[in-house]
Amino acid sequence: MPDFSLKVLKGLRAEVGGEEPVIQSKDPFKTLIATILSARTRDENTVRVVEKLFKVYSTPKEIGDAPTKKLESLVRSSGFYKIKARRIKEVSNQIVSMFSGKTPDNLKDLLKLSGVGRKTANCVLVYAFQIPAIPVDVHVHRMSNRLGWVKSITPEETERMLSKNIPSKYWIELNNLMVKYGRRICLPRNPKCSTCRIRPYCGRVGVSNSK
Repeated sequence: MPDFSLKVLKGLRAEVGGEEPVIQSKDPFKTLIATILSARTRDENTVRVVEKLFKVYSTPKEIGDAPTKKLESLVRSSGFYKIKARRIKEVSNQIVSMFSGKTPDNLKDLLKLSGVGRKTANCVLVYAFQIPAIPVDVHVHRMSNRLGWVKSITPEETERMLSKNIPSKYWIELNNLMVKYGRRICLPRNPKCSTCRIRPYCGRVGVSNSK
């Protein structure tokens, strides 16, 4: 199984480096809410919805106290808006009651929040607190297996293997680059292998058709 290579990192940088992550804020609560709302929706939708929401409600107490119907209206365009409205309201209330209104800065406490899994928690650590972690989404999971760096079934397995085999100083940058590369080049179907900068270092595991 191929190991992590700095050549891959350089190739990713050359293709998609320099672009800021969509979900990034010095406000950890905003990062948390944005990550929850980003599920199954496009980046541009997430940005619009979060800006719209935080113009009306911007603290855990405000969102926790807000009428559910009002929250549904504000986050409607993010998709699955009824579920997401209930989720952000519940999480906000928990932050108020369990953590005195302050979003936790550690994995253990973040995972105590309803519906917050490792990917969401790690996004908060990385993008709000700049704490090294690997938030494994579908792109990072797919690319890690395709490259041959891991052989895993679940994102949790992928996170564990990547964390074990890649120096922590690369985690934040690599994760961001892989997310963007997976959206643009290393697609779920028919990846753009002919123009891929990291093809020489890729095992192309599971790839049967490509462009």
